[in-house]
Amino acid sequence: MNEFTLTEQERALLPSDDDVRFFAEHGWYLSKKLFSDSEVDELTAAVDRYYAGERSRRLPTRPPRLAYWTPEHGNVQRHNDYVHYESDGIAKALLKPLIGAVAARLAQAAEIRVFQSTLIYKPPIAEEPSNVVPWHFDKHYWSSSSSDRMLTAFIPFHDCDEELGTITMVDGSHLWEEVGSDDSATKHFAERDRDHLENLLEVNAAHNGTRVTKIPMIIPKGHMSFHHCRTYHGSGPNRSTRPRQAISLHLQDGDNAYREFPLSDGDLAFYNHDFLVRRTPDGKPDYADPEFCPPVWRS
Repeated sequence: MNEFTLTEQERALLPSDDDVRFFAEHGWYLSKKLFSDSEVDELTAAVDRYYAGERSRRLPTRPPRLAYWTPEHGNVQRHNDYVHYESDGIAKALLKPLIGAVAARLAQAAEIRVFQSTLIYKPPIAEEPSNVVPWHFDKHYWSSSSSDRMLTAFIPFHDCDEELGTITMVDGSHLWEEVGSDDSATKHFAERDRDHLENLLEVNAAHNGTRVTKIPMIIPKGHMSFHHCRTYHGSGPNRSTRPRQAISLHLQDGDNAYREFPLSDGDLAFYNHDFLVRRTPDGKPDYADPEFCPPVWRS
């Protein structure tokens, strides 16, 4: 059995043809149970060790827009990028071929690679402002990527519902014609004005002659949601008595590559990879560098 072969039981967990059509129409998909309870518990334990300071390796340099919570930041919403690189225990879960095979079906791609992985922790503080994630879509800050088939798996470590501030999708928004964006769109949502993002959602819905239909993802333990890179999404406060813990696993199809994306001032949009990955023969950042962007699935 090669590293990208599924068992018969795993193949039964792949999206059906109807699921693939649903994803193409709606821009999101709720998976079957892709992790056993023991696999989720093993991932949770690896994350606990990560927060306690355990690292399998460190990033060789600190990119300028790196999200990297440390204890001195306090009891805010935590974001930590590149956890698949820094923690072998976390990577063991995220590189499970079944996740890549599901993504490949949805994206209709022959190969799926990691693009980024972000560890997220929402403390159980209903009034904490950082817990609210404004409406945005991921392709905005992936402007230096050539593909429009990229997608994200949202992987909670427990049952996840509205009380916990689960991820919420704007149904069908990946099909909208975009208006009203500017250079700030190439930055992560945490670096952008929240009111501007909220207004941008309404402007784009009106431009496309539709209304904003918000679908909260109710995700049982071991399941995950997937969303298209142009699907608007966000999340609300954590009103429960326990933290909401999850990983956003951003995935790229095998055709994705660096592209030059000029900004209005003549500079080029960039992503943190541009400071880390190897170079292609023509000197561009290589988004297929297996050290930072390892493959999850090849058919």
